[in-house]
Amino acid sequence: MASTLEEVARLAGVSRSTVSRVINNHPNVRPEVRKRVWEVIQRVGYQPHAAARSLVTNRTQVLGLVIPRGLVTLFSDPFFPILIRGVADVCTARRYHLMLSFFSDPLQQEELYRRALRSRLLDGVILSGAPLDDPLVPWLLQDNTPFVIAGRYPDERVTYVDVDNIGGARMAVEHLLRLGHRRIATITGPLTMMAGQDRLEGYRQALLSRGIPLNDALIVEGDFTEEGARVAMQRLLPQRPTAVFVASDTMAVGAMKAIREAGLHIPDDIAVVGFDDLPIASVVEPPLTTVRQPIERMGAMATEMLIGLVEGTITGPQHIILPTQLIVRASCGSL
Repeated sequence: MASTLEEVARLAGVSRSTVSRVINNHPNVRPEVRKRVWEVIQRVGYQPHAAARSLVTNRTQVLGLVIPRGLVTLFSDPFFPILIRGVADVCTARRYHLMLSFFSDPLQQEELYRRALRSRLLDGVILSGAPLDDPLVPWLLQDNTPFVIAGRYPDERVTYVDVDNIGGARMAVEHLLRLGHRRIATITGPLTMMAGQDRLEGYRQALLSRGIPLNDALIVEGDFTEEGARVAMQRLLPQRPTAVFVASDTMAVGAMKAIREAGLHIPDDIAVVGFDDLPIASVVEPPLTTVRQPIERMGAMATEMLIGLVEGTITGPQHIILPTQLIVRASCGSL
């Protein structure tokens, strides 16, 4: 027989209204009482009625993670599964459900907005990997929907959490400069995204700080895919760079393939540095020097910030930048 709210209250030694406040995350409950009530709920297997709870709280306890990518692209890039894990762990711990949405064309995006957001099926949204001109951001601002972007965004009204892309990229290129390289190329991320622009800015700052003029022939835009970077590296090879900073590890793998296909050796002919420190970075040959960014932590913090906006414990836009770390391996020749 299914457990009832009254049974949970009796076993926990509290009132029915106290159980209701615990279930609805009301702040005015003592921690020891909250813990005791949840222990009873888990022991008896009580399941709150979602529709009734939504009417009381005006919330659905459902958060959306929106990634404007097609399914194949989404799961072929190791970055996103790590980010999703960070988001999902916090949702589970905070008793929210997670809805993952992805799309590859504007019509699908508009359908998502109309069906899931404007109908209030979601309490809030985390947006990741979106271009700067993504129409979802102004839609969310217009409708006062709680949302957080996993990535820096230039509008001060937007709450976001990101890593220090400029500082990380500058750190990577400065390492190559200390090794004696002066002809350093870069494969950027998409310049329609802040991550692409910021990592390019870090590359520029590092060169200019050493008095090395920028050479547009050594800068090629990538698309955060392995194949796109392989083609980009083929375009760079005639410029005879001695090193290349690649704005993601996935792209660095593609660049390394192009270098080997040209009969060149890493790092003897061309040193390579990536960005991410994905699991593949330590198993490619040679192991990849890269900038470690805390991807899972970024997803977790974005989720905590969104729950704060939904529950009213955070007011006003917040901007958090997480530190990065250079991980030196054999691909830059400095071991």
